[in-house]
Amino acid sequence: MAGGTRKTLPRGWPDPHGRSSSRGAALRSSALLSSAVALSVILSGCAFLGASKVLDTYELTAPEAAKNRGRSRRQVLIAEPSALKALDGENIVIKPSPGVIQFLKGAQWADRLPKIVQARLAETFERSGNFGGVGKPGEGLAIDYQIIAEIRAFEVRVGAGEQADVELFIRILNDRNGVVRASKTFNATAPVLGVGNDAYVQALDSAFGQAAVEIVAWADSII
Repeated sequence: MAGGTRKTLPRGWPDPHGRSSSRGAALRSSALLSSAVALSVILSGCAFLGASKVLDTYELTAPEAAKNRGRSRRQVLIAEPSALKALDGENIVIKPSPGVIQFLKGAQWADRLPKIVQARLAETFERSGNFGGVGKPGEGLAIDYQIIAEIRAFEVRVGAGEQADVELFIRILNDRNGVVRASKTFNATAPVLGVGNDAYVQALDSAFGQAAVEIVAWADSII
């Protein structure tokens, strides 16, 4: 209308004629910049995660135990061993000096060490053929005796004369009356032959195998 008064939109409102205020443009630019920065942070985080080093993962093996006599009707349960925190995980322990504990770089156990020791000890008892049944908790066996272990040492001493040291304290518990039938400490060592993580774990496996065979023979003579 001729002579009419044109109204001015408040700052920041969209203009119906297609124009925008300087404040609206600034807000949109700021939002775009924030989105770009966030995307950059996410992508850089993904790149960092993808660059993490894969650890070498190791197991223990179950040795062949001597068959001292024919299979009996005795049934034994292999309880999960107890251990201090440093040995109750997936880290492989090395000792550069007495009283100092470190973890082997770039390596880990396939499971918590007590779980692996339990599984391989049970397998060693089974392979001896001297027991009517061997099981672990929850498997429903009617148990005569429990084999209760404590892992006191499971480490590689590094430096001069490198060797693996394994110490297991074993109790035989009569499951019928709760009386400890016998207890004994088993120590085994094995030299580190070679260099690198494979050589360290091989020495630990060898020392554990020695101890496991002795434990089975001793338990067989007791019960």
